Amino acid sequence: MLRRRKFLQFGAAAIAATASPALATAAYPARPVYLIVGFSAGGNTDLVARILAQWLWQKFGQPFVVENRTGAATNLATEQVIRAPPDGHTLLVASAANAINATLFRNLKFNFIRDTEPVAAIASAPLVMCVHPSFPPASVAAFIEYAKSKPNGLNFGSSGVGSPPHVATELFKRMAGVTMQHVPYRGDAEAISDLIGGRVQVYFATLPGSMEFIRARALRALAVTATERSSALPEVAAMAEFLPGYDASIWNGISAPKGTPEQIVAALNRCINEGLADPKVSARLAELGAKTRPGTPGDYARLVAGETDKWGAIVRSTGSYIE
Repeated sequence: MLRRRKFLQFGAAAIAATASPALATAAYPARPVYLIVGFSAGGNTDLVARILAQWLWQKFGQPFVVENRTGAATNLATEQVIRAPPDGHTLLVASAANAINATLFRNLKFNFIRDTEPVAAIASAPLVMCVHPSFPPASVAAFIEYAKSKPNGLNFGSSGVGSPPHVATELFKRMAGVTMQHVPYRGDAEAISDLIGGRVQVYFATLPGSMEFIRARALRALAVTATERSSALPEVAAMAEFLPGYDASIWNGISAPKGTPEQIVAALNRCINEGLADPKVSARLAELGAKTRPGTPGDYARLVAGETDKWGAIVRSTGSYIE
């Protein structure tokens, strides 16, 4: 009788643990957590993910493993996370590409805002408008004047149709009143190579991808694409100094599959914010030219919604859709 009572008590406890989110998430994470990155290793998003993964591993006591799932402009990685069980063990390291893709791709199999749970923003960073050192204009103002004198006479590179460098340049064109020809590449490295080689005249590069070339004077930085200067390049002007209101910062955040328990979201948000406040973590992000973005899941949701609206308008204005 005693054994039967203990068995029933155990069974009742097991059922309660299954039914109660608080009990079900008490042991989170129960196994390694995968941070899915839609870009190849070594890029800005991958580096941010690895900095965060190390912190989360230390705090949660389970490995946080960065997995690079490239393809379809990060849509394969996003879909992998959306289709994963909503238990907090598969998370997306989201980026500005997710906000852009919502409008850029006409036939997505998902809706990023609808099908994910916002967990936390991590950081944001500007792009940097680069030209070859031999290019005549030495400032944004001079570049605009030069470009206006040669309608469609300049080529600008991008890391692909609809990529952050592409839409950042389209925003620049609209606000500056200039026209240029678009030359898309497969990534930062190829675009920078052709900028140095003179095949394109301007490229809005990522800071990690362009920093060594700027410091070696192989490229000239005209401006960072933000409302204020970057601590990584304090001598370089902010684009908003020439075009008030211009802001084309890239960003990263953590998103989970829809239905992930609130307790898991809250635990991750709290730990991520603790990491962003840690001097070592913030210093490592600053080396990438990134600025931490602590906040609530709601703050992150508002960032994603605002960026989706902003870039959607730019994509629609260019007609650069992908079927």
